[in-house]
Amino acid sequence: MDGIEELQRIFDESRRIVFFTGAGVSTESGIPDFRSADGLYNQKYKYRPETIISHSFFEADPAEFYRFYRDRMIYPAAKPNPAHLAMAALEKAGRSLGVVTQNIDGLHTMAGSHDVAELHGCIYRNHCTRCGKAYGLEAITSSPEVPHCSCGGIIKPDVVLYEEGLDEDVISHGLDLISQADTLVIAGTSLVVYPAAGLINYFSGDHLVVINKSATPQDARADLLIQQPVGEVMGCIRI
Repeated sequence: MDGIEELQRIFDESRRIVFFTGAGVSTESGIPDFRSADGLYNQKYKYRPETIISHSFFEADPAEFYRFYRDRMIYPAAKPNPAHLAMAALEKAGRSLGVVTQNIDGLHTMAGSHDVAELHGCIYRNHCTRCGKAYGLEAITSSPEVPHCSCGGIIKPDVVLYEEGLDEDVISHGLDLISQADTLVIAGTSLVVYPAAGLINYFSGDHLVVINKSATPQDARADLLIQQPVGEVMGCIRI
C-alpha cells in the first residue's frame, strides 16, 4: 500500500503523535459516516438529520429525536477496528500523546486509549435534564420511547447537538494535545465541521499526515497523504 513505509518512518521518529479523528475511522467498525454518498446526510427522512439532531428539535419533539437517535446514531454492537487499536497501542508504547476526536461512539476508549478529547461528546454518557443524574447507554437503549429519570425529567445524551456549543474544557484539552504534537495525523475526517476542524491550525510540529479516502482542506499542507481506509493503513503499522 502506497505511503505505508513513509508513515512507518514518521512514526518511528516521533515521540508525541496526536491523532485527530472523524467518522471515517469508525466506518470499518460498521458505523456509517455522515457525508459520503451513502452516508447519514444522504438518506431520506421526514426531517433532515441536522434538523432532528438539533437542540431545539430535541426539546420540541423528543420522541421523534429518540426514534432517529436510536436508529442512526448509536451502534452499541460496534467494536474497535485496527485503527482504534493501533492508536491505543502507540499511546501505551509512550509514542502518542492521545486522540482528539469528533466521534461520539466511544471506540477509542474501548480500544484502550486513555487520553481522548471527545469534542462532540459520547453516547455512553447521558444525564437528566432536570436533576443532572448521570446515566449509561442502557438507559437509552432499554427505554421504548423517551427515556426518563427517576425524578421524571427527560434523559439527554451528552453529545453536542446542532445549536449547542462545544465544551470549553474539552476544546482546551484538544488544543493542548495538538500544540504539543511532533506529528499530527488527521484520520477519517473531511475537516468541514467547525469549530472542531479549526483546532488543526494550532499544530506546529514536524510532520502532518492525512489519512482519508476523500480530499481535505489540509491535503496540500500534508507531508504525507494517504487516500485509503484508515483501518487498513493503521493495521500495517509496526508498534
